[in-house]
Amino acid sequence: MIRVATAIGCGIVIPLFLCASMLAGEYNQVLDIGDPAPAWEGLVGVDGNRHSLSDLEAKQVVVVAFTCNSCPYAVDAEDRLVALHKKYADQNVALVAINVNKVEEDLLPAMKQKADEKGFEFPYLFDVTQKIARDFGAMVTPECYVLDAKRRVRYMGSIDDSPDGRQVNKKYLESAIDAVLAGEDPEIRETVPIGCRVRYERTRRSRRKR
Repeated sequence: MIRVATAIGCGIVIPLFLCASMLAGEYNQVLDIGDPAPAWEGLVGVDGNRHSLSDLEAKQVVVVAFTCNSCPYAVDAEDRLVALHKKYADQNVALVAINVNKVEEDLLPAMKQKADEKGFEFPYLFDVTQKIARDFGAMVTPECYVLDAKRRVRYMGSIDDSPDGRQVNKKYLESAIDAVLAGEDPEIRETVPIGCRVRYERTRRSRRKR
């Protein structure tokens, strides 16, 4: 059984733990550390181009950050993602941000405005099908994944130990990137992702005719 603590009224989700018998990570219902990462193909970016994971074939490390415009936690993470991209841009590391929310403030026009305002120099992609987030098992924004050269998941969870970035003591994401670049296993491979619930569309079941 999966237990999830939810702050009612603001859509904030804090997954507490997952049953060890599940074939997935400690805090992820779909992926485990070492699993092949799901691939995206032809996702539109704020630059107007189509992007695929295969475009990054030459990169030693790929960081995938599920984020959006409307979540306060995702907004608090923006400057940290910009700084992360600048720090690793010359170290054969790619950062890709992906949004799947379909509310107005998270749609592509708003994403383009956000990217311009914040000076995003990394791809910011939109998946209208929401499939890639489901394939990764992403539950909240922001939620991050570190992929190695073989595109296996080596870390997943939070950026650091400070949801709003004001008092950071442990930089989980950077430590994982550094370890993978050095050919080592990250000391901490999975953390609890804290943020706002990904706004997945619900599929309504059709009623059976009597």
